[in-house]
Parts: sequence; structure tokens; C-alpha cells
Amino acid sequence: MGKRLIPQRRGRGSPHYRSPSHRHVDDVRIPHYDHTQGIIKDLIQAPGRTSPLAVIDFNGRKSYQLAVEGTRVGQKITIGGNKVEPGSILPLSAVPEGTLVHNIEGQPGDGGKFAKTAGTSALVISRGKVVVLNMPSGTMKEFNPACRAVVGVVAGGGRVDKPFGKAGKNYLTLRSRSVANKKTKGVAMNAVDHPNGGGSHPHVGGPNCHGRTAPPGQKAGFIAPKKKVKKR
Repeated sequence: MGKRLIPQRRGRGSPHYRSPSHRHVDDVRIPHYDHTQGIIKDLIQAPGRTSPLAVIDFNGRKSYQLAVEGTRVGQKITIGGNKVEPGSILPLSAVPEGTLVHNIEGQPGDGGKFAKTAGTSALVISRGKVVVLNMPSGTMKEFNPACRAVVGVVAGGGRVDKPFGKAGKNYLTLRSRSVANKKTKGVAMNAVDHPNGGGSHPHVGGPNCHGRTAPPGQKAGFIAPKKKVKKR
């Protein structure tokens, strides 16, 4: 009897891949109030996240934000204005070129979508009708100048420098983020277990490209790959 593919298990909500939301501290969104000043009350560990969180008090309103390298308890954090310092929340139109930012909004007011992993940041390249950022992946991406971002680098960047030491620690760490720590190649499986399985030796044996609209059971290999050669 065959077993379910990983995309199928993810799609149907298997407990192995279900995010432990009851352990998450907060969704971490940039507050909607503007021209406000807050104070960092505490730095806490957040299960399921790679970076610590900063507990900020904005005039009696508590907010959880990603901790920024160089910030400390008792430091003042401003939203809006023109003060560019680690932890400040500003629209991209007010951030000078060459500044590192994180937790960047994809659309104005969505609370932040990009560069939220520990040790990551994006670099402001140019400003104008659109703001161009050099993303952590190395690609250039355009943003609306009204999109907000947090100045600085996400804290916890040295987390990968210390080895785990044993497989159990790696398993528990990835489990807190609902990530499997072991994965078997499809070509190493039997034909009944995977579309790429079977054969006298590990090989796909046919096309391994599938459309984006294919059902989860067929999505094994390259999903909607783009052509490498430009049309003339």
C-alpha cells in the first residue's frame, strides 16, 4: 500500500505539518498608529520563531515586534517622523539609500511581509516613484513608497554558528516551526509511493515538470518552471 506524498499531507492538514499556533506569541505586525513613541519593556523568546521579540509599550498599548540588533530594554521606538535609528518604523520614502530595513510591507498597511527571519535585512537601493530594495535573496524588488519598514537587522543572526550537537535537538527545533527534519527522495521510493519512484536504479523515468494547477498528488518535481531562454 502506498503512502501519501508530502504535498498531500500538507494540503489535508496533517498534524505533522500543522503549525502549533497555541505556542505562538503574536503575529508581529507593524502597528497602524502613526507619529507615536514607545518604550521597549522586555525582550522575550518566541517559540516557532528564529528571532526574539521585543515587547513595546506605545502609550499603554502593548505591541510585539521583531527584536532589532543594537536595541535594548528601555530604548525609545518611534513610528513615523524622520528619525532613522535601529528599531524605528518609517515609510520607505523616508528611509535614506544604503539603509538596512526588515519587516517590510508588501502593500501599505498590511503590517509587514518580507525579511522577518533572524539575521536578515534588505538594503534600500534607490527612491522615487518606487523604492527599490535589494532583498536577502539577492533580487531587486520594487515597493510602494508608502510601505513601511523597520530600520535595522533582525536580531538572532548568529543562531546558525553553534552546531546542534545531536539529531534530537535539530528535530525539536524544526518541529517548533512545523518543518520535517528528514526527507526521502522520490526517486528512491517504490513506484507505489511516489510518481518518481520505481525502476532498477534511481531515476525519474519521465518528465518531472507539472503545471501550477495540477492536483497535489501530481506536484512532484518542478512546479510550473519558467523557460531559461528568452524569446527573440
